[in-house]
Amino acid sequence: MELHQVRYFLAVASTLNFTRAAEQCNVTQPALTKGVQKLEQRLGGQLIYRERQLTQLTDLGKEVLPMLERTLASAEAVRRTAKEFQRKEVAPLKIGLATCISASLVLDPIAEIAKFVPGLHVELREGAAEKLVELLLEGEINAAMVGDVQDMPARIDDWLLFEERYVAVLAPTHQLANRPSISIDDLRETVLLERAGCDVARKIQRSYFPEEPLQLGYCSGHDLHLQHMAAAGFGVILAPEHMPRLPTLKTIPLEGDSVSREVRLLAVQGRRYSPALDAFVKAARLRDWSVEVPYRGMPHAALRRWRARPHDHYTHADGQPLPANRSAA
Repeated sequence: MELHQVRYFLAVASTLNFTRAAEQCNVTQPALTKGVQKLEQRLGGQLIYRERQLTQLTDLGKEVLPMLERTLASAEAVRRTAKEFQRKEVAPLKIGLATCISASLVLDPIAEIAKFVPGLHVELREGAAEKLVELLLEGEINAAMVGDVQDMPARIDDWLLFEERYVAVLAPTHQLANRPSISIDDLRETVLLERAGCDVARKIQRSYFPEEPLQLGYCSGHDLHLQHMAAAGFGVILAPEHMPRLPTLKTIPLEGDSVSREVRLLAVQGRRYSPALDAFVKAARLRDWSVEVPYRGMPHAALRRWRARPHDHYTHADGQPLPANRSAA
């Protein structure tokens, strides 16, 4: 089945006149008639009934009409996308975010590279870190930001961006809200609101209370849902410092700086980077993550600056040296 045959049939279906359909398709009437006949042979049945001056669709023609319309529309969309890509009018960038990584972290790097990457089109996908690694290897995403990952494949390039603490996020009316810090022992008697896919509560339990379960009162796959629960007094969220928060909530550090994680940037080793991916990796690696960044009026925690080794910090995504001024150009 050829696309021009589909186009001829659709023109006849819309005009119910072979002469006008041929003019619409800019071909001769015999060429159009022959193309429709070949399509009928391919599909194994008559599509158009023609008797003297009367032209109409057969039952088969009516049945396949919407499907052939979608087929032609999809083919034309593919052609347009390919042309736009060749002209660099579209620069796709698919970024994976681990469950406990807020999209607020990628906003500034994206805004920076959008200034000099025409047609930037960003897609964010959320998932467990292990799943994001699979998507990277399969080519479904271009880069990923994750926390702790076990058994990183050798084919994955892995850059440490920064280290951050977990903090307690709770309502000002909570019984622990007036303390300068919250001890691990305090968490024993506190109802924790659990973020699905984020194992910080279980990490604390394994490290400090291996024989006594923590009180995990509520669970949600959305941070905002948990924050509203916390604001209503249902419990405490253990969240990374960078996570944007509702202004009605308080943040209190945990004593001893005992619970922390590293945030890492991942990409596939040896795979050719698109201009958009190359720019994003440079912007993320060169960013000073210690700077506080406001996000839609919500407080943004100050992140600890990662002091990288010089040979890690001043290289391109492809391993080439970066300029000494640390510009992401």
